[in-house]
Amino acid sequence: MRTLCFFPLFILCLLLACSTEDVDLEEKLIEDNIEQEDEEAVDEQGVDCSDVGFIFEESNGIISIEFENNNFSEGWELKNDVTNVSGQGYMQWEGSPSLGNPGNGLVTFPLKITDTGTYKFIWKNSFRKGSNGTEHNDSWLRFPNAKDFFGKKNDGSVVYPSGSGKSPNPHGASKDGWFKIYRSGNNNDFSWQARTSDNDAHDIYVIFETPGVYLLEVSARSDFHGIDRLLLYKENISQEDALNAAETFSTKKDCD
Repeated sequence: MRTLCFFPLFILCLLLACSTEDVDLEEKLIEDNIEQEDEEAVDEQGVDCSDVGFIFEESNGIISIEFENNNFSEGWELKNDVTNVSGQGYMQWEGSPSLGNPGNGLVTFPLKITDTGTYKFIWKNSFRKGSNGTEHNDSWLRFPNAKDFFGKKNDGSVVYPSGSGKSPNPHGASKDGWFKIYRSGNNNDFSWQARTSDNDAHDIYVIFETPGVYLLEVSARSDFHGIDRLLLYKENISQEDALNAAETFSTKKDCD
């Protein structure tokens, strides 16, 4: 009787052990699949390349873009009446000013980032009406799906766009995650400047945390603001080196 009882018990233990191993294996496969899906979602940054149609590729921590190399709504005009610009010329906003409400005349630049980290943003721009450098000298800028987007001074103090949920916010106009980006000086030659916070100039930075496709958005603010080029470069690269390397423009590619 002891032998007969022991044998079924032995078989039962084996079955239970196998069942437990199967459950553990199944749970492990589910966990691995969830982790893989999460990684893929992070890599894509919530932006499907096919939705935007094209991308500008970062190379060696630098993105250099001819601003006119995009699609524009009514109000933006291509101009080529000066010699110190590149490409086909520059784009100028000739629609109504949009001083308090960003999003008018929206232009989107999808950026494919592989070298992640903190980038500095500047653009080559000018005021194209009058002789007062505090007028017709700004447009709106936003990075809606970047890890962080902020203005920073040399002393390390920072400001965040109004509506971002972070503080402090800049002096002057800002709304819904947008910065007003301006240039200063009464010389209206096209120059590399991009600052935010009125009378308290902060340079512009953005953090790309993981590889993926990010959006750079520009919208109209002041009329007769002209923009020639956009440049982003990692903060460990000097502006001089970035500008020298930026003579080779980032490739604009159609999505597969």
